[in-house]
Amino acid sequence: MAKIVISEFMDEAAVDHLKDRFEVVYDTTLVDHRDSLLEALADADGIIVRNRTQVDDALLSAAHGLKVVGRLGVGLDNIDMEACKARNVAVKPAHGGNGSSVAEYVLTGILLLRRQAYFSSQAMLAGDWPRQALIGREVSGCVLGLVGFGAIARETARRALALDMQVVAFDPHLPAEAPEWAGVERHASLESLLAVSDAVSLHVPLTDETHHLMDKAALNGMKHNAVLVNAARGGIVDEAALAAALREGRLAGALLDVFEQEPLPSGSVLEGVPNLVLTPHIAGVTEESNARISQMTADNVRGVLDATEVGA
Repeated sequence: MAKIVISEFMDEAAVDHLKDRFEVVYDTTLVDHRDSLLEALADADGIIVRNRTQVDDALLSAAHGLKVVGRLGVGLDNIDMEACKARNVAVKPAHGGNGSSVAEYVLTGILLLRRQAYFSSQAMLAGDWPRQALIGREVSGCVLGLVGFGAIARETARRALALDMQVVAFDPHLPAEAPEWAGVERHASLESLLAVSDAVSLHVPLTDETHHLMDKAALNGMKHNAVLVNAARGGIVDEAALAAALREGRLAGALLDVFEQEPLPSGSVLEGVPNLVLTPHIAGVTEESNARISQMTADNVRGVLDATEVGA
């Protein structure tokens, strides 16, 4: 019987679905106990991970019989794709499973940051009535700039258009004649997009090209009353530069769901920064998306292992 190790949280129904056919080790503590994880993988045929488990050369060497990596999500920066390819290990992300969740998260963040009023609870309980100080801005008519225009960005655009926002996007990898641009204004450069956007949302993977894409120069290129949302990958935003921009009033607000180091280290440069909302890499995880992604991943891993068994 083939063995699957699951090192991070997964919908229980999908786990049970795998247990009907395979030996399953489901232990969410393994992500924080590397030695135990490698020991569990010694005779494993598959592993299912989220974004914290590092599927690197050391892990692949320990799991010498590994045939498939199931990714509960779409980001692959924690998986050494070249090493997997060299060992003929299939990598199966769950494409399309969390687009709605991320799109809703992004737009909720923009509404929150532009309206401002939702941060008044403590002041009110202290007897204040800061009504005039919390007059915010509507999203209707404002310009949403999407950096990257893949599937999740397009989900975000569709919902933003329903809110009467204007949507512009920059994606050098999507041809100008692609039909996906319908209803959206395409920008040829990041700089031109940042200059016109009232809200900017990032939708690109973390690569050498996108590392610190939003650096001091890029942040300075945004409107002073604009807001920034990053629910893509940590490292795309230069956190020190963002902290400085918010402290100096060069940006109206920001929402970060992803960080260069997760969890955040003690003494983070983001500590005490005004008009900044932080969440723990949760944009793509709702009860609904977790069920969808878990089942998709279970099916993906099952498919690879079943095919391997047939071919054996």
